[in-house]
Amino acid sequence: MTLFRSTALSTAPQPPLNRKDPAMIRRPLLSLAAGLALGLATALPAAAQDKLTVLLEWFVNPDHAPLVVAKELGLFEKAGLEVELLPPADPSIVPRAVASGQAEIGIHYQPNLYLDHAAGVPLVRFGTLVETPLNTLTVLADGPIREIADLAGKRIGFSVSGFEDAMLGRMLEQAGVAKDSIELVNVNFALSPSLIAGKVDATIGGFRNFELTQMRLEGAEGRAFFPEEHGVPVYDELIFVTRPELIGDDRLARFLAAVEEGAIHLTNHPEEGWALFVRAYPDLDDALNRQAWTDTLPRFAKRPAALDRARYARFGAFMAEAGLIPAAPAVEDIAVELQ
Repeated sequence: MTLFRSTALSTAPQPPLNRKDPAMIRRPLLSLAAGLALGLATALPAAAQDKLTVLLEWFVNPDHAPLVVAKELGLFEKAGLEVELLPPADPSIVPRAVASGQAEIGIHYQPNLYLDHAAGVPLVRFGTLVETPLNTLTVLADGPIREIADLAGKRIGFSVSGFEDAMLGRMLEQAGVAKDSIELVNVNFALSPSLIAGKVDATIGGFRNFELTQMRLEGAEGRAFFPEEHGVPVYDELIFVTRPELIGDDRLARFLAAVEEGAIHLTNHPEEGWALFVRAYPDLDDALNRQAWTDTLPRFAKRPAALDRARYARFGAFMAEAGLIPAAPAVEDIAVELQ
């Protein structure tokens, strides 16, 4: 099994990102998430002024550490907020659920934000959770692939085409490898097993904070090439989105202030943060999630409200050049910095 995350939109023509196999994360939250999502489908937006529903992009995992720690430390309560963290049964509902008012906040992916915008889904980014890419191009550490150029004529496993296909294309181009010289193999989310078994020579889309540890636990060492070091513009992996009419709502600014306090607390007190995390979600107390916790800590935004407009402009241009969207949107049309 391999970790994957599905971020497909229910209406947009683009395919999703991927990665996190829920079986690897080993939690009974599946039934809980299904029940919560059923309630979400019929729920109205929270009526109380200080309530906020945060729809996660996947099941709770170390990527959500600042949120969980902020909740466990009472930072949301201190900010006058009652925050519900809601895992979806189907990640594809997140963009439209937020846009239609079934949740005030959603955790989403910067690449998919451009796809949503092009598809007419009214969403706007107002904060950042994970401020670096997590995707990787992964090979076996003791295998024959020492650099990306060695992939010419080789097989590369993938789960879903789309953004990651464009990402791979840019990385190969930078290495001087013609894309038509490699064979793409759909491994149906079994990224690590396919690589370990030798069915493919590399995989695209594994998360650097999970995939390498998963491989190690299965008895194989992996080596990752990072897209942002091989021609792909840097982007924010996880962002906070809302519908445009809520941008002036002061709950959002208070929410981000509490998330920032949670992120700083994690930086200063990582072991205490882990204890709080597994107290809230004891089924995540295993070797995979423990290492993922450590590997993800440096990637959390310490200023979640800050917006790097130049970064968003560069990435929008990349999405357009890759043919994933008709044209790069103006940054102010998809992202804001709360004052």
